[in-house]
Amino acid sequence: MSASAAPAPSSSAIGLIGFGAIGKAIWHSFGGDSGIIGPVLLRPESKRSVPAPLSRVDDVAALIAARPQLVVECAGHSGLIDHGARVLEAGIPLVVVSVGALADDELHARLDAAAAAGRTRYVTVAGAIGALDALAAAKPAGLSRVQYFGHKPPLAWKGTPAEDAFDLAAITEPTVIFEGSAREAALTYPKNANVTAAVALAGNGFDATRVSLLADPEAGGNMHRIEAEGSFGRLAFEIVNKPLPDNPKTSWLAALSASHAARQLLQQVRSTP
Repeated sequence: MSASAAPAPSSSAIGLIGFGAIGKAIWHSFGGDSGIIGPVLLRPESKRSVPAPLSRVDDVAALIAARPQLVVECAGHSGLIDHGARVLEAGIPLVVVSVGALADDELHARLDAAAAAGRTRYVTVAGAIGALDALAAAKPAGLSRVQYFGHKPPLAWKGTPAEDAFDLAAITEPTVIFEGSAREAALTYPKNANVTAAVALAGNGFDATRVSLLADPEAGGNMHRIEAEGSFGRLAFEIVNKPLPDNPKTSWLAALSASHAARQLLQQVRSTP
């Protein structure tokens, strides 16, 4: 019998799409084997295992059949593209970790329509950044400028388009490797710029939010900075993230943010008559 034929028991509250660094962090944050985390959807060809008592499913139909109270997508852009709408159409609330994928207007509209059809909703996580509540609050009064700056050590940009354009190992001072809109950043740097999408959604949108990404040998970690101006006044917010202990490629705060969003949405779902 395939793994997808044996979904998690209905008592499980949260299903996961993906079980990488963030998925594991969410599982641990809810007490590991507490039973709150239920089925985990992985690609059929994936060799990744899930620890007992978690159950693995290989298709979204099996995930939906398990009827979790909500699902957390933490599988990268492809996971959201392939499965997000199906989960929402089934009436299951969704936490979106791969916020950068929403730079694709067609996907964004498809998720909105699916949530409406399923009479449910999805929420996006703040990830490795803060001050989004202030941006969202200031937006109705008018934001004249929102700019995001992302600093990472040069070698942290390996595996991205920056590696083809720059000799990353030779960079000795802060160097701009990308400048453009949040939409361009989220689509060009999908593994590094989800945070730009979160800033865009909270403030001026994908096309009006400006982004500068820097390879910075002086960065003590992944540094994020937001600058904003508008009718409300001026805002500047900066944070330097430490990596997740189990995975240095993931900011610890990004994993904490996903867990926090899942906990908040679960409380809301359980309190709704």
